[in-house]
Amino acid sequence: RWSFRKVGREHGPAFTQQLSFLDTFLNNACCRNIFLRKQYLLFLRKIPPMDNKASRSDYSLTSPSSEMFGEDPKPRTLGNLHDQKRETDKPKLPENYTDETWQKLKEAVEAIQNSTSIKYNLEELYQAVENLCSYKISANLYKQLRQICEDHIKAQIHQDMGLELFRAHIISDQKVQNKTIDGILLLIERERNGEAIDRSLLRSLLSMLSDLQIYQDSFEQRFLEETNRLYAAEGQKLMQEREVPEYLHHVNKRLEEEADRLITYLDQTTQKSLIATVEKQLLGEHLTAILQKGLNNLLDENRIQDLSLLYQLFSRVRGGVQVLLQQWIEYIKAFGSTIVINPEKDKTMVQELLDFKDKVDHIIDICFLKNEKFINAMKEAFETFINKRPNKPAELIAKYVDSKLRAGNKEATDEELEKMLDKIMIIFRFIYGKDVFEAFYKKDLAKRLLVGKSASVDAEKSMLSKLKHAAFTSKLEGMFKDMELSKDIMIQFKQVKYMQNQNVPGNIELTVNILTMGYWPTYVPMEVHLPPEMVKLQEIFKTFYLGKHSGRKLQWQSTLGHCVLKAEFKEGKKELQVSLFQTLVLLMFNEGEEFSLEEIKQATGIEDGELRRTLQSLACGKARVLAKNPKGKDIEDGDKFICNDDFKHKLFRIKINQIQMKETVEEQASTTERVFQDRQYQIDAAIVRIMKMRKTLSHNLLVSEVYNQLKFPVKPADLKKRIESLIDRDYMERDKENPNQYNYIA
Repeated sequence: RWSFRKVGREHGPAFTQQLSFLDTFLNNACCRNIFLRKQYLLFLRKIPPMDNKASRSDYSLTSPSSEMFGEDPKPRTLGNLHDQKRETDKPKLPENYTDETWQKLKEAVEAIQNSTSIKYNLEELYQAVENLCSYKISANLYKQLRQICEDHIKAQIHQDMGLELFRAHIISDQKVQNKTIDGILLLIERERNGEAIDRSLLRSLLSMLSDLQIYQDSFEQRFLEETNRLYAAEGQKLMQEREVPEYLHHVNKRLEEEADRLITYLDQTTQKSLIATVEKQLLGEHLTAILQKGLNNLLDENRIQDLSLLYQLFSRVRGGVQVLLQQWIEYIKAFGSTIVINPEKDKTMVQELLDFKDKVDHIIDICFLKNEKFINAMKEAFETFINKRPNKPAELIAKYVDSKLRAGNKEATDEELEKMLDKIMIIFRFIYGKDVFEAFYKKDLAKRLLVGKSASVDAEKSMLSKLKHAAFTSKLEGMFKDMELSKDIMIQFKQVKYMQNQNVPGNIELTVNILTMGYWPTYVPMEVHLPPEMVKLQEIFKTFYLGKHSGRKLQWQSTLGHCVLKAEFKEGKKELQVSLFQTLVLLMFNEGEEFSLEEIKQATGIEDGELRRTLQSLACGKARVLAKNPKGKDIEDGDKFICNDDFKHKLFRIKINQIQMKETVEEQASTTERVFQDRQYQIDAAIVRIMKMRKTLSHNLLVSEVYNQLKFPVKPADLKKRIESLIDRDYMERDKENPNQYNYIA
């Protein structure tokens, strides 16, 4: 409690100094008490207002401690008397409040000393101290708090002294220390061998060594040496005895056990060295051996869990992932080569490639955690093995797409078909011979469009959009454009007066597709003998078309024609979907009952091989609308044919296989040869283009630039032949002074 008194002006400075001291005291970090601050502000309000004759310097502070030292407390102020009166009005503290409050404070202080959590709210404790101080119990409170602190310090001193004495006189004895360490190591070894031990004893012993600060120097080094020795021997032994999956699970178990020891009784400072020792002896020393012994089997059998564990463990060892990556590349190359190189697998090559790609993608996603290095390595490996066999993979991919886009393929829904096409495009991007793919894909696409065998126009256009990045899509787009324009042309043709005014056969309906020669595959024309009615319709359409497009030339492709014939058998009427060649053969039986092979050949003008395949489809296939004499699967010279009036079929419209549209070995060779010729032209064009721009160039630089411009692989010998051909044709010449250098001839 503070009071103030009025003093003379000569004592004014003392009052000011006391106010300054009190303000500094209350603002000190250890004295910022809300209660004291409140009392101080109340005290300032008690100072009477200063008049003209008085100021704050006329007043001085008087402390209650003045009475304790016998000083004259007078003069007392009215404010001070009022405070004393107020104290007598205070309510009494509840019974046992002091003891209960002290117990809380004691528990809180001990919690702080022991670095444990305090179960009471700090604000509650502050308020309790304030309450006790306001009832003049502060002196006793201070005494009790001081005693707790002194007891704590004394206890720590006793513990430190005890540890020092124990270290100096007991554990520092080398025999005692060695025996203790030997015992600890023996217990750990027994536990590693599967025996049950007293882990609490180990924890206490190792904690003691840590407290004595001899854990690292006396124990850790020997412990790590024993660990290294144990796991080095264990790794060598188990690698010979166990299969890779079993060994990997053992290594993982050992690592988990050592991690548990670190948590249970070992010091955390040992963690890095201990785990590194186990990883080195059980994994690092056997990386290559593990992969050579078991990786291929794990991949062949698609052991997802074991592969995941393998990657997880190898990721812990320096260089482990890189070693695994190299073996991963070699596996993909080796396995993929078995699919591509073997001609016996041609029928299943593309499907096997798709399945293999799905498999490695799944392994990368699940086992290798989508590691970008493994993804890129897989792509490089696929590109390497798929091009070991030039051209064939490209051809078979085109055929596979054709089988999926052809009408009658009901293996997949539209959504599944779309996903399958996406997967095929991934394989397509790996191949070098994209021009080979173009040639076969374009030929198959033409069949689907012209014969109406496409399963879905949307699917066709979807595939076309996926091929957009390839340079040949403009030709494929042109094929679709021709089909659309042909529909418009036929609408106009049927509306013109030719159909009404001229003598047109009324029993024939003509549909013509106008194909731009540059867009479509090259077809060899075949002149055949058409019925007069068909010839008449051709002439009418030709006149109509050239009247609209003067200067153009039409060339009829009879090999691509197809018809729907109405036929009548004993069973009833049928409609036959057949090729133009099949149509010409069948129409002959309107004029006679029996014809020989030679007679049919002479009447139709169909080439011998094509005619034999045509007759085979009509007389030896599933829908035998003709009967052959003698019977047999092959067409021989002298065979005779009659109409099979007894022909039966459950369907009204019957599609007879168009054998002439199937690609023969000769046609495949022809397509490949056209690709080869196109490549020669492209090589020549690239060489001339480069030499025209550079004028003079060395052989090596020319070869390098040609390789950069071409989109297909070319052998150095083939490139050399093209250079020699251009020299012979005077497009370029060898430099007279330097034979290894070429000059462009303008």
